[in-house]
Amino acid sequence: MENITNYITEILILLFIVITFLQSGLDKITDWKGNIGWLKGHFSKTFLAGQVPLMVGIILVLEVIAGIMALVGIFYIISSGQTEIALYANVMAAVTLLMLLFGQRVVKDYAGAFTIVGYFIVVILGVTLLS
Repeated sequence: MENITNYITEILILLFIVITFLQSGLDKITDWKGNIGWLKGHFSKTFLAGQVPLMVGIILVLEVIAGIMALVGIFYIISSGQTEIALYANVMAAVTLLMLLFGQRVVKDYAGAFTIVGYFIVVILGVTLLS
């Protein structure tokens, strides 16, 4: 119980990552065709137009890894106070968000890019607290 109170902010950030990234990954898995179709249109006038399925696959893998690492990180923090995996989960989430931000900037969806910044701030706070 002491580890929960000592690391409550870190645990809440990890739960944020679990919810955000695993839900997003699940959405990509359950509606692959819908996501690919929409994103092909979104990227149609960019140099990334032909790479949409590959990009979505990469993002999917990174999101699922970040979400699972965050779950494992929560377990390690609660059971032993170890924060290394939690830090790696936050870093993985940050890298994934940077990739998403890059994509939004390429398509000139500045409002979408701005939305990602909110997620990024939370994750970077996690990196800061766990470093």
